[in-house]
Amino acid sequence: ISPFRIGGAVPTVFSYFSEVLAREKRGEHLSWLCMFWMIGGIYASAMAWAIIPHYGWSFSMGSAYQFHSWRVFVIVCALPCVSSVVALTFMPESPRFLLEVGKHDEAWMILKQIHDTNMRARGQPEKVFTVNRIKTPKQIDELIEIESDTGTWYRRCFVRIRTELYGIWLTFMRCFNYPVKDNTIKLTAVWFTLSFGYYGLSVWFPDVIKHLQSDEYASRVKHFRNEEVSHFVFNFTLENQIHSNGEYINDRFIMMKFKSVTFEDSLFKNCVFEDITSLNTYFRNCTFVNTTFYNTDLEQYKFVDSELINCTFFHIRTGCQISFDDDYSAYWIYFVNFLGTLAVLPGNIVSALLMDRIGRLTMLGGSMVLSGISCFFLWFGTSESMMIGMLCLYNGLTISAWNSLDVITVELYPTDRRATGFGFLNALCKAAAVLGNLIFGSLVGITKAIPILLASTVLVCGGLVGLRLPDTRTQVLM
Repeated sequence: ISPFRIGGAVPTVFSYFSEVLAREKRGEHLSWLCMFWMIGGIYASAMAWAIIPHYGWSFSMGSAYQFHSWRVFVIVCALPCVSSVVALTFMPESPRFLLEVGKHDEAWMILKQIHDTNMRARGQPEKVFTVNRIKTPKQIDELIEIESDTGTWYRRCFVRIRTELYGIWLTFMRCFNYPVKDNTIKLTAVWFTLSFGYYGLSVWFPDVIKHLQSDEYASRVKHFRNEEVSHFVFNFTLENQIHSNGEYINDRFIMMKFKSVTFEDSLFKNCVFEDITSLNTYFRNCTFVNTTFYNTDLEQYKFVDSELINCTFFHIRTGCQISFDDDYSAYWIYFVNFLGTLAVLPGNIVSALLMDRIGRLTMLGGSMVLSGISCFFLWFGTSESMMIGMLCLYNGLTISAWNSLDVITVELYPTDRRATGFGFLNALCKAAAVLGNLIFGSLVGITKAIPILLASTVLVCGGLVGLRLPDTRTQVLM
């Protein structure tokens, strides 16, 4: 439900805001509006980094429900949505929309309110609102009034719903009619390529960091072979170890943690496992004889091809019991995400200040081409710090393309198709993001060359197509 509602809000916000902006400042102010998407991203990633790793922020409601820290994160993220609903109650309807549906008096009053507010801000409150001429838009989609029909209530509802859907379909198809048909096709290519490259790489980056950390972690693994341990008490942490062909007789494993530990072809006889927490720990092809497990999280899936003979389990804990302090890689992902989101701040400021100076097309094409070039240099990344630096550079360059594309899309469509066209392109953007995630995710474990070359090529090609769009810097909104 949440993405469905957000997907409908974004096109409406840009269409609504653009209608009350002066032409000479429209690009700049729409770019400032784009910045709040980034601010929301920083807020969400910062809250995730600050809240979710603190797994101890939890309490239980009975035995079936646990209120963990991620639920606190969800509540915190919902607060801006609540504030936006409150803010909407103080905002007027779009005058252009009111003119479209024939409500001229209401549109007149809102235009007068905008005029009076601007004049007071300029120190000219005495200036009277006057209009010499109003061009009334042609009303295209009027609802069929059928309340007076003699049909049943459900028949009237069916006709009204069918009429609304037909009107929506007609509005959508007009996005592919003259004079916006060519622009829609070009915008489709730019939106698709930018989203495919950006979201594909954004999701791919944490996996790259994780793979680099895993390779470094695996290089430090300790191997223990043919151990024979008896009557010993293990009460300390075992981490990043592999134990092969061992025999553990009458041993006790008490109040300890296993982190990335594997036991292979080992025998455990008359042993006790008590108060155990584990992460990435498995017993492969092991044999357990007369062994007791008490208050552990060693579930059945952690015993791979193992044989348990006369063993007992008491108070088995399900779910992950390791905190984020114990799993550094999981904590690191939130930090990398926060840095990547914060890196778009300079790009947002630059794009807002230069949008009306150098033009939308120059910024769109230049940003996408530079993003593709910076993406190519990821090929040479060999360390975590280098990859994070390239991520910040890539995000900072790409955000200018996003801002320019939002501004161009709003300015190329007339009022009766603006939100519909923007919504269609935004939906296509999400479809491209899903496709990018699937393709990049399937290739990241094989090689990083193909995802990098693919994203770089797609971004450069999309930027070249964007340069073929018409310049809308001096254009009056239709």
